[in-house]
Amino acid sequence: QVQLVESGGGLVQAGGSLRLSCAASGRTFSLYRMGWFRQAPGKEREFVAAIRWTGGLTYYADSVKGRFTVSRDNDKNTLYLQMSSLKPEDAAVYYCAAGPVGATNWGWWGQGNQVAVSA
Repeated sequence: QVQLVESGGGLVQAGGSLRLSCAASGRTFSLYRMGWFRQAPGKEREFVAAIRWTGGLTYYADSVKGRFTVSRDNDKNTLYLQMSSLKPEDAAVYYCAAGPVGATNWGWWGQGNQVAVSA
């Protein structure tokens, strides 16, 4: 019902910044929450940040709190992740996700976007 297209990944030096974007299309009226997950080589996929589509309430993993900021533009149907003070441990494939109204699970996923951090 919803398609997610990510952009903004790349290579950055430790201490630098990147902004990821995720554009939603399709049945966007069904959006209730959107968020970001990441997966490093040899590790499980982990939660990074999330936001309620209406109201803007945010949630962050302890590992990124104070360094990453999640936001959204409702008119553009776009989700953002502003990453600052990047560490080598932040290197991973980052995935955009969305959850529908009336559900507690994440129903839709983006294709993944590589973020590399040089020490």
